Amino acid sequence: MSFHIKNLNVAYGSTQVISGFDDIWPKGQITALIGCNGAGKSTLLRALAGLSPMQGVISVSGGALSPEDQRRQIAYMPQDTSAQSSLTVLEVVLLGRLGSLGLRLPAGIAEQAMAALDTFGLASLQSRQLDEISGGQRQLVFLTQALFRQPRVLLLDEPTAALDLRHQLLVLDRLQKVARQNGTIIGLAMHDLNLAAQYADRIVGLNGGVKAAAGPAVEVLTANNLRAMYGIEARITLDAHNQPQVLPIRAVE
Repeated sequence: MSFHIKNLNVAYGSTQVISGFDDIWPKGQITALIGCNGAGKSTLLRALAGLSPMQGVISVSGGALSPEDQRRQIAYMPQDTSAQSSLTVLEVVLLGRLGSLGLRLPAGIAEQAMAALDTFGLASLQSRQLDEISGGQRQLVFLTQALFRQPRVLLLDEPTAALDLRHQLLVLDRLQKVARQNGTIIGLAMHDLNLAAQYADRIVGLNGGVKAAAGPAVEVLTANNLRAMYGIEARITLDAHNQPQVLPIRAVE
Protein backbone atom coordinates (compact mmCIF):
# COMPACT_ATOMS: atom_id res chain seq x y z
CA MET A 1 0.00 0.00 0.00
CA SER A 2 1.24 3.47 -0.84
CA PHE A 3 -0.18 6.97 -1.15
CA HIS A 4 0.10 8.29 -4.71
CA ILE A 5 -0.16 12.00 -5.45
CA LYS A 6 -0.30 12.88 -9.13
CA ASN A 7 -0.19 16.34 -10.70
CA LEU A 8 -1.71 18.07 -7.69
CA ASN A 9 -2.43 21.77 -8.18
CA VAL A 10 -3.89 24.25 -5.70
CA ALA A 11 -4.78 27.85 -6.48
CA TYR A 12 -6.37 30.60 -4.44
CA GLY A 13 -8.05 32.79 -7.00
CA SER A 14 -5.43 33.63 -9.61
CA THR A 15 -2.55 32.73 -7.26
CA GLN A 16 -1.03 29.31 -7.87
CA VAL A 17 0.14 27.87 -4.52
CA ILE A 18 0.97 24.25 -5.43
CA SER A 19 2.05 23.40 -8.98
CA GLY A 20 2.23 19.93 -10.52
CA PHE A 21 3.13 18.07 -7.32
CA ASP A 22 3.85 14.37 -7.86
CA ASP A 23 5.07 11.97 -5.18
CA ILE A 24 4.59 8.51 -3.65
CA TRP A 25 4.47 8.08 0.14
CA PRO A 26 5.18 4.44 1.07
CA LYS A 27 3.26 2.35 3.59
CA GLY A 28 4.77 2.26 7.06
CA GLN A 29 7.01 5.26 6.49
CA ILE A 30 7.20 8.90 7.52
CA THR A 31 7.53 11.51 4.80
CA ALA A 32 8.57 14.95 6.06
CA LEU A 33 7.73 18.11 4.13
CA ILE A 34 10.29 20.89 4.52
CA GLY A 35 10.64 24.37 3.08
CA CYS A 36 10.55 27.99 4.13
CA ASN A 37 7.42 29.84 5.26
CA GLY A 38 5.01 30.09 2.36
CA ALA A 39 6.57 27.20 0.46
CA GLY A 40 3.21 25.38 0.37
CA LYS A 41 3.57 22.71 3.07
CA SER A 42 0.35 23.48 4.94
CA THR A 43 -1.60 24.04 1.73
CA LEU A 44 -0.46 20.68 0.39
CA LEU A 45 -1.52 18.84 3.55
CA ARG A 46 -4.91 20.57 3.63
CA ALA A 47 -5.53 19.70 -0.02
CA LEU A 48 -4.63 16.05 0.58
CA ALA A 49 -7.02 15.98 3.54
CA GLY A 50 -9.84 17.30 1.36
CA LEU A 51 -9.98 20.69 3.08
CA SER A 52 -8.82 22.86 0.16
CA PRO A 53 -9.99 22.79 -3.48
CA MET A 54 -7.46 21.05 -5.68
CA GLN A 55 -6.90 19.57 -9.08
CA GLY A 56 -5.12 16.26 -9.50
CA VAL A 57 -5.47 12.65 -8.40
CA ILE A 58 -4.67 11.06 -5.05
CA SER A 59 -4.93 7.32 -4.53
CA VAL A 60 -4.12 4.59 -2.03
CA SER A 61 -2.74 1.40 -3.60
CA GLY A 62 -4.01 2.43 -7.02
CA GLY A 63 -7.55 3.29 -5.99
CA ALA A 64 -8.40 6.95 -6.53
CA LEU A 65 -9.87 8.58 -3.43
CA SER A 66 -13.19 10.39 -3.60
CA PRO A 67 -13.87 13.28 -1.20
CA GLU A 68 -15.76 10.83 1.02
CA ASP A 69 -12.78 8.43 0.94
CA GLN A 70 -10.48 11.28 1.96
CA ARG A 71 -12.58 12.02 5.03
CA ARG A 72 -12.81 8.34 5.97
CA GLN A 73 -9.25 7.18 5.34
CA ILE A 74 -7.20 10.31 6.07
CA ALA A 75 -6.73 11.95 9.46
CA TYR A 76 -5.40 15.50 9.56
CA MET A 77 -4.12 17.66 12.41
CA PRO A 78 -3.60 21.37 11.67
CA GLN A 79 -0.80 23.45 13.08
CA ASP A 80 -3.24 25.70 14.93
CA THR A 81 -5.05 23.72 17.65
CA SER A 82 -6.09 26.76 19.68
CA ALA A 83 -9.82 26.65 18.89
CA GLN A 84 -11.91 27.12 22.02
CA SER A 85 -14.01 24.20 23.19
CA SER A 86 -15.89 23.17 26.32
CA LEU A 87 -15.34 19.48 25.55
CA THR A 88 -13.23 17.47 27.95
CA VAL A 89 -9.92 15.97 26.93
CA LEU A 90 -11.44 12.47 26.89
CA GLU A 91 -14.38 13.62 24.76
CA VAL A 92 -12.04 15.18 22.20
CA VAL A 93 -10.14 11.91 21.83
CA LEU A 94 -13.35 9.87 21.57
CA LEU A 95 -14.44 12.06 18.64
CA GLY A 96 -11.65 10.38 16.69
CA ARG A 97 -13.97 7.37 16.48
CA LEU A 98 -17.07 9.44 15.74
CA GLY A 99 -18.19 6.97 13.08
CA SER A 100 -18.52 4.18 15.66
CA LEU A 101 -20.19 6.25 18.39
CA GLY A 102 -23.91 6.07 19.06
CA LEU A 103 -26.21 7.02 21.90
CA ARG A 104 -24.05 4.80 24.08
CA LEU A 105 -20.32 4.30 23.95
CA PRO A 106 -19.26 0.89 22.61
CA ALA A 107 -17.86 -1.39 25.28
CA GLY A 108 -14.23 -0.69 26.06
CA ILE A 109 -13.84 2.38 23.84
CA ALA A 110 -13.43 4.80 26.76
CA GLU A 111 -10.72 2.58 28.19
CA GLN A 112 -8.97 2.52 24.81
CA ALA A 113 -9.12 6.32 24.67
CA MET A 114 -7.66 6.52 28.17
CA ALA A 115 -4.82 4.20 27.15
CA ALA A 116 -4.15 6.41 24.12
CA LEU A 117 -3.99 9.49 26.38
CA ASP A 118 -1.66 7.69 28.74
CA THR A 119 0.81 7.21 25.88
CA PHE A 120 1.62 10.91 26.16
CA GLY A 121 1.10 11.17 29.92
CA LEU A 122 -2.29 12.88 29.53
CA ALA A 123 -4.55 10.42 31.37
CA SER A 124 -4.73 12.66 34.45
CA LEU A 125 -6.22 15.42 32.28
CA GLN A 126 -9.16 13.33 31.02
CA SER A 127 -11.83 15.40 32.79
CA ARG A 128 -10.30 18.81 32.12
CA GLN A 129 -11.90 21.00 29.49
CA LEU A 130 -9.80 21.71 26.45
CA ASP A 131 -9.78 25.42 27.30
CA GLU A 132 -8.18 24.67 30.66
CA ILE A 133 -4.97 23.08 29.45
CA SER A 134 -1.80 24.50 27.91
CA GLY A 135 -1.16 24.90 24.20
CA GLY A 136 1.36 22.06 24.19
CA GLN A 137 -1.03 19.75 26.04
CA ARG A 138 -3.82 20.68 23.61
CA GLN A 139 -1.57 19.79 20.69
CA LEU A 140 -0.90 16.37 22.25
CA VAL A 141 -4.64 15.82 22.78
CA PHE A 142 -5.42 16.48 19.11
CA LEU A 143 -2.54 14.24 18.06
CA THR A 144 -3.96 11.51 20.29
CA GLN A 145 -7.35 12.01 18.62
CA ALA A 146 -5.79 11.66 15.15
CA LEU A 147 -3.97 8.47 16.15
CA PHE A 148 -7.10 7.11 17.84
CA ARG A 149 -8.90 7.22 14.48
CA GLN A 150 -6.43 4.58 13.20
CA PRO A 151 -6.38 6.09 9.69
CA ARG A 152 -4.65 4.64 6.68
CA VAL A 153 -3.03 8.04 6.04
CA LEU A 154 -2.08 10.49 8.81
CA LEU A 155 -1.27 14.11 7.90
CA LEU A 156 0.24 16.39 10.55
CA ASP A 157 1.13 20.06 10.22
CA GLU A 158 4.01 20.89 12.57
CA PRO A 159 2.95 18.33 15.21
CA THR A 160 5.83 19.24 17.56
CA ALA A 161 5.76 23.04 17.18
CA ALA A 162 4.37 23.83 20.67
CA LEU A 163 6.17 21.05 22.52
CA ASP A 164 9.24 20.97 24.74
CA LEU A 165 12.24 18.91 23.65
CA ARG A 166 11.26 15.79 25.57
CA HIS A 167 7.74 15.72 24.17
CA GLN A 168 9.02 16.40 20.65
CA LEU A 169 11.05 13.20 20.89
CA LEU A 170 8.19 11.26 22.51
CA VAL A 171 5.81 12.28 19.72
CA LEU A 172 8.21 11.43 16.91
CA ASP A 173 9.14 8.11 18.56
CA ARG A 174 5.43 7.30 18.79
CA LEU A 175 4.73 8.26 15.18
CA GLN A 176 7.63 6.13 13.99
CA LYS A 177 6.29 3.17 15.98
CA VAL A 178 2.74 3.65 14.61
CA ALA A 179 4.07 3.76 11.05
CA ARG A 180 6.14 0.60 11.52
CA GLN A 181 3.61 -1.47 13.48
CA ASN A 182 0.37 -0.44 11.75
CA GLY A 183 1.65 0.30 8.26
CA THR A 184 0.26 3.83 8.55
CA ILE A 185 1.34 6.29 5.87
CA ILE A 186 2.45 9.46 7.66
CA GLY A 187 3.13 12.84 6.09
CA LEU A 188 4.13 15.77 8.26
CA ALA A 189 5.39 19.30 7.82
CA MET A 190 8.49 20.12 9.86
CA HIS A 191 10.75 23.11 10.41
CA ASP A 192 13.39 21.30 12.48
CA LEU A 193 15.63 19.81 9.81
CA ASN A 194 17.69 17.75 12.24
CA LEU A 195 14.62 16.05 13.70
CA ALA A 196 13.38 15.46 10.16
CA ALA A 197 16.69 13.79 9.32
CA GLN A 198 16.50 11.65 12.46
CA TYR A 199 12.92 10.41 12.15
CA ALA A 200 11.72 10.69 8.55
CA ASP A 201 12.25 7.89 6.06
CA ARG A 202 11.92 10.41 3.23
CA ILE A 203 12.15 14.17 3.00
CA VAL A 204 10.39 16.27 0.38
CA GLY A 205 11.52 19.85 -0.10
CA LEU A 206 9.06 22.46 -1.38
CA ASN A 207 10.08 25.75 -2.91
CA GLY A 208 7.43 28.14 -4.17
CA GLY A 209 4.82 25.38 -4.29
CA VAL A 210 6.99 23.13 -6.43
CA LYS A 211 8.76 19.94 -5.39
CA ALA A 212 12.41 20.93 -5.27
CA ALA A 213 13.95 17.74 -3.85
CA ALA A 214 12.85 14.34 -2.57
CA GLY A 215 14.55 11.28 -1.14
CA PRO A 216 16.51 10.17 1.92
CA ALA A 217 17.74 12.91 4.23
CA VAL A 218 21.34 12.54 3.10
CA GLU A 219 20.29 13.36 -0.49
CA VAL A 220 17.91 16.23 0.31
CA LEU A 221 19.68 18.06 3.15
CA THR A 222 22.63 19.32 1.16
CA ALA A 223 24.22 22.76 1.26
CA ASN A 224 23.06 23.51 -2.30
CA ASN A 225 19.46 22.45 -1.63
CA LEU A 226 19.25 24.47 1.58
CA ARG A 227 20.63 27.53 -0.17
CA ALA A 228 18.01 27.18 -2.91
CA MET A 229 15.06 26.43 -0.61
CA TYR A 230 15.84 28.57 2.43
CA GLY A 231 18.36 31.15 1.25
CA ILE A 232 20.94 30.12 3.85
CA GLU A 233 24.47 28.85 4.03
CA ALA A 234 24.73 25.74 6.18
CA ARG A 235 27.39 23.29 7.27
CA ILE A 236 26.32 19.65 6.86
CA THR A 237 27.95 16.88 8.90
CA LEU A 238 27.08 13.20 9.23
CA ASP A 239 26.29 11.62 12.60
CA ALA A 240 27.15 8.10 13.75
CA HIS A 241 24.19 6.71 11.79
CA ASN A 242 25.24 8.51 8.59
CA GLN A 243 22.36 10.95 8.91
CA PRO A 244 22.99 14.61 8.06
CA GLN A 245 23.09 17.25 10.78
CA VAL A 246 22.44 20.83 9.70
CA LEU A 247 24.25 23.80 11.25
CA PRO A 248 22.87 27.06 9.79
CA ILE A 249 25.61 29.66 9.36
CA ARG A 250 24.11 32.75 7.73
CA ALA A 251 21.33 34.03 5.52
CA VAL A 252 22.30 34.81 1.95
CA GLU A 253 20.84 37.28 -0.54
